[in-house]
Amino acid sequence: MLEYRGDTLSWSVEDHVVRVELHRAPANEIGSEMLDDLERLAGALPALEERARALVLYSSLPAGFCAGADLRELWRRGETLPASERVAGVREFLERIHAVLNRLDDSSLTTIAALHGMVFGGGFELALACDVLVADKLARFCFPELRLGLIPGFGGIPRLERDVGNAVVRDLLLTGRSLNAKRAHEVGLVSQLVGEGQALPAALATAAQTTKFDAGTATAAKRFAKPVPYERLAEEIDVFCELLARPAVEEGLRRFVNSADPLPYLP
Repeated sequence: MLEYRGDTLSWSVEDHVVRVELHRAPANEIGSEMLDDLERLAGALPALEERARALVLYSSLPAGFCAGADLRELWRRGETLPASERVAGVREFLERIHAVLNRLDDSSLTTIAALHGMVFGGGFELALACDVLVADKLARFCFPELRLGLIPGFGGIPRLERDVGNAVVRDLLLTGRSLNAKRAHEVGLVSQLVGEGQALPAALATAAQTTKFDAGTATAAKRFAKPVPYERLAEEIDVFCELLARPAVEEGLRRFVNSADPLPYLP
């Protein structure tokens, strides 16, 4: 499938570049509908890899790249179930999103995330599956899951450990604080820092640059420089589910879903 238009995301191929647009209002929260569309993208990658050399992932929404998992939907799907069944349902969701992000991470395409605004939680983890991060100066990065008694669950810890120094990882994970785009660039998380509204043009220019070189060499270099940490990713799911079963986390999530604030856990 070389072109697709879904309710949460769309893609097309132009000049050997796959352009993947996230457009689920208000802030590209990743729930069951977006996961379905992301699985369609993962399933289409073999055909896309034959026709393209790079993939650019971006959001067309003013709020930002992605605010993370749709925790309200995940909670309400299992609210009336016993705790063990609720955790099992979340584990299934996590295993599905991990499969998608692992496939994106391991793609032979050079994957580039064009980032602006909110790059939070699961959205941050989606960006971390890409090879190159391009951010405009107003982008902001954080893992707000800590405020709910959880850790990132979409693969954020192993991928962040792979990409930046462990001091940065601990700061983000243990304090719940956010990084602005300038600081993210300083610590090596973001490879290109650009002006407001310029992330997508810069990412497309970078994608065009990748098409000038041998595809086989680029794929070999990527897999040597950016191995997928499969074992650590599986461990992260186990830890997340252990934490999810705690009564304190259950209560925190209940307060979250009943809050009138649209994003009460964000900084």
